[in-house]
Amino acid sequence: KIPKSLLGIGKEHWLKWTEFAEMGGHGHGHHEPYTIPDYKIFKVADVPELVAVEKALAAQGLKDPWLRNEVWRYNVKEWGTEKARGRLIFFRGFKYGFAAFLVTIAGTALYDKIYPSDHGHGSHDHSSDH
Repeated sequence: KIPKSLLGIGKEHWLKWTEFAEMGGHGHGHHEPYTIPDYKIFKVADVPELVAVEKALAAQGLKDPWLRNEVWRYNVKEWGTEKARGRLIFFRGFKYGFAAFLVTIAGTALYDKIYPSDHGHGSHDHSSDH
């Protein structure tokens, strides 16, 4: 059944869209489709930091209806701490990058040893030509 919101796009486009969605959106066809978690599993009451924000807002007569969207950030078991996520972002490829750096330095040193160069410090006579 085609949803009413998509009735204007034409059946052939709808079929292509459903095939795309069933394949996980990547066109490969070998991944499980992504399932969006139910919003009810994210509860502000489970996060003391967000409860404090909610109370501070309530004291001023305000309410943040989107506060629930921040709950995932405080699930340390699944996402780690903010510090751990930061380390992951900045140091994810560090060991491979550092290894490549060492190989480059060693390769440059070996090349310079095999093919020595005077680096422009040869025996040029600069005494009377100028």
